[in-house]
Amino acid sequence: MSDHAFAPEERDALYKAIFSRRDVRGQFAPDPVPDEVLTRVLTAAHHAPSVGFMQPWNFIVVQDPAVKARVHADFSQANEEAAALFTGERKALYSRLKLEGIREAPVNLCITCDRERSGPVVLGRTHIPTMDLYSCVCAVQNLWLAARAEGLGVGWVSILHEDKLREALGIPERIVPVAYLCLGYVSHFHETPELEKAGWRSRLPLEDLVFRDRWGGTT
Repeated sequence: MSDHAFAPEERDALYKAIFSRRDVRGQFAPDPVPDEVLTRVLTAAHHAPSVGFMQPWNFIVVQDPAVKARVHADFSQANEEAAALFTGERKALYSRLKLEGIREAPVNLCITCDRERSGPVVLGRTHIPTMDLYSCVCAVQNLWLAARAEGLGVGWVSILHEDKLREALGIPERIVPVAYLCLGYVSHFHETPELEKAGWRSRLPLEDLVFRDRWGGTT
């Protein structure tokens, strides 16, 4: 076996983390996350791929209840606005969904993007300027999988006003907030995604999403 190959049990552990990862909203336990565990998952995030090796991310760790309360207040307003966009049964179902764990999770984490970190010309970003933002999303995924391996749940809260989030966390105008995450130990992980379990959407078949050589192409 090559020195670079994964042993079968290592490969299986990676896939277990991928397939059992969940967007957690309502199962957070109050137990604190030890500093060494938080450091490990942040280190995993920091080792995400980034275009031009620009590493455009910062990590704002939020544990102050007053800051959490401010973010939660904005979520409540944004959630009301979002609910008004749906109608009928969809609106009723939306109103029953729990879509955040801001106050319950012991740790909140905002991952941001510094689009100026590597200067005006960045290797690999010369023609697709949003590659730095996509790189930060890779950091989110790294953190999410590492957290699952540590027994931690993560929930991504996207129903927020960006300007209010900037104010609550003191984020400079030039810095882009990419993800606001809730992080902590949980009572359990659902077998299937909560939105699928609630009847919001089902997972699409992979075979419907794969093309060959061109859009719509099949073998």
